[in-house]
Amino acid sequence: MVEVINKGVYLVNGQLAETCNVAPADARKGTIAHGILQAHNSNASGDGKLKIKFDAMASHDITYVGIIQTARASGLEKFPIPYVLTNCHNSLCAVGGTINEDDHVFGLSAAVKYGGIFVPAHQAVIHSYMREMMAGCGKMIIGSDSHTRYGALGTMAVGEGGPELVKQLLERPYEINNPEVVCVYLTGTPKAGVGPQDVALAIIKAVFKDGYVKNKVMEFVGPGIEGLSVDYRNGIDVMTTETTCLSSIWTTDDKVKEYYMIHGRPDDYKKLAPADVAYYDACIKVDLSKIESMIALPFHPSNAYTVKDFIANAADILRITEKAGEEQYGKKVREYKLTDKAVNGKVIVDQGVIAGCSGGTFENVCRAAEILKNKTIGTSSFGLSVYPASQPVFMELVKNGSIADLMATGATIRSAFCGPCFGAGDVPGNNGFSIRHTTRNFPNREGSKPSDGQISWVALMDARSIAATAANGGVLTAATDLGLEEKKVPYTFDDTVYKNRVYFGFDKAEKESELKFGPNIADWPKMSALSDDILLVAASVITDDVTTTDELIPSGETSSYRSNPLRLAEFTLSRKDPGYVAKAKEIQKLEIERAQGAANVSVFDGIEDTDASKCSIGSVVVSVRPGDGSAREQAASCQKVLGGQANICVAYATKRYRSNLINWGMLPFTLKEGEEAVALEGKISVGDRILVKNVKDAIVYGIEELPAVVYKADGSVMNITLMLKDLTASEREIILSGCLINYYNR
Repeated sequence: MVEVINKGVYLVNGQLAETCNVAPADARKGTIAHGILQAHNSNASGDGKLKIKFDAMASHDITYVGIIQTARASGLEKFPIPYVLTNCHNSLCAVGGTINEDDHVFGLSAAVKYGGIFVPAHQAVIHSYMREMMAGCGKMIIGSDSHTRYGALGTMAVGEGGPELVKQLLERPYEINNPEVVCVYLTGTPKAGVGPQDVALAIIKAVFKDGYVKNKVMEFVGPGIEGLSVDYRNGIDVMTTETTCLSSIWTTDDKVKEYYMIHGRPDDYKKLAPADVAYYDACIKVDLSKIESMIALPFHPSNAYTVKDFIANAADILRITEKAGEEQYGKKVREYKLTDKAVNGKVIVDQGVIAGCSGGTFENVCRAAEILKNKTIGTSSFGLSVYPASQPVFMELVKNGSIADLMATGATIRSAFCGPCFGAGDVPGNNGFSIRHTTRNFPNREGSKPSDGQISWVALMDARSIAATAANGGVLTAATDLGLEEKKVPYTFDDTVYKNRVYFGFDKAEKESELKFGPNIADWPKMSALSDDILLVAASVITDDVTTTDELIPSGETSSYRSNPLRLAEFTLSRKDPGYVAKAKEIQKLEIERAQGAANVSVFDGIEDTDASKCSIGSVVVSVRPGDGSAREQAASCQKVLGGQANICVAYATKRYRSNLINWGMLPFTLKEGEEAVALEGKISVGDRILVKNVKDAIVYGIEELPAVVYKADGSVMNITLMLKDLTASEREIILSGCLINYYNR
């Protein structure tokens, strides 16, 4: 089904080969990724460092206010490249009264003032709009959403934290090491009932755990691509984010050419293919004909099984899942019930959702309608919700009758909205089991609150199997069991609604126009520059294998406060470590007293040879592998707002989270090889103090290895070594300045 080859391979005239008479260094230049990256790279030194200028940018209404506020404080005058502001995350969440719509008003005023493109609420989810209107073969796009992926359309796209978009707005480059490129070689043709989510889950299962493609580019090639529609390719591509890769790119063909013609942009097409000889750092071989209907159980897309195997072993697998929930939340939840969904060899489901950039595509909804035509979802507790990904898609589904067919079954149809992906729509009942064609099933992504004793369980499936389950009254069913051949459904793109509702202001900045601020939109608080020494106090210690950005700053109900740094910070780690905020504030108070010249700061007791006037005090989060998941900068900025100065971990789950720390002036420490047990076994406890001397000099001179002393609460002392690897010159300057805003205002 999926074979991982953990060594370099050649692609010679489209065929995989182990050897070739061309050296790997030369053949690497034959990849599609290499050509696109070099075309956007301004660094001609040949040192392996890239400085990228993107062709376009995108943000949604959880992120664009903070980005514009940061850029405005750093000297923004106008948007130098097309910047799309969509409103697809806070369009339904009603928390906080008017503040969601206030953000939308601000966004439109910013598009007018600085020359942006503003997509009002309910018109399109961010990635659907970017596919339909902004992608182009050979282009690069950056978005402040982790699922910024348009590789199937020939566009290398990167999801990053907001500060990286700020750099583009200020005409500064995106700096990365030249990434490795992994060949994803597709063969065969999917069997009837197998959809893009099934293929994606099979790939994620094979590569996620070992970080096989982490921070690399996945390049899709091979004869199997030819048999896939563009919608199908998009559905696989958007899920590459869950492998933790940096970006993705696919070969393009006549089907992609037709896509651009349908969307009225034929000039954005060009043929993309590897050179006759190309070298890849590794390879993933996928035989599409062997992919089965898949299901990813809580709490990660990589926790995947074939539906057939899951049903056959449901009691055991659900018991393991229950235990994982208990390990995740402990006694916060009174009762963990999932095994009761296994009844007489069947699995009973409470809810189905087809939505967002992965599920709400035209073909996915058509397939669901085909399966459910002239059927009913029944009168039991099972419910089905369908969210077309954009108004043009919705209009076409209305015209071809798919919407009417779905509505007749009892399914409900919603507008374009990302809420089911992050916990602001269709929250199941307590201990409810939901199957979703969305992007993630991380803890709490569905909106439950374990701190209030609630839990619900989300599994990822393809729209086809969700529809098959709905047709079976909520009894879990693989679409492959139906044996239905999929019909080719014609699609016509009508952009009338965009012409009537979207504000197209690029290159038309009205500089004298005023920004419109609601009462919840606040400026960033002032940040201090780095001191000579730092004394870190552990405010949270997390020994889980991975800590997601959802756990660092929850999604769902917190989304309405993303425009107010101080209010949002109150939610930091609230679902993972409810004591963190109070502890961080205590530490922050000590730093305020120190900075004001307090004669005696008790936190220095027992620490000799330290000058408090040159040693700032800050909180630190110690964890194993933080930052998987969303690109949200607030996972880092909320720690900074509360006085955080660093993270300490074994490794960062994603580049984007590490970048967020740096851009907010926080030290991205990792533990020296051989000292991983410090984090894995919780050898640092909450309240322990960690002294790092000469840290400012280390940043100035690029010193990567720093000795540190841990002063334990029990009076013992432990020596550790902290690493600061691969900081660029500008990243060092940002950390020295205290944050990106300070750096630009020096």
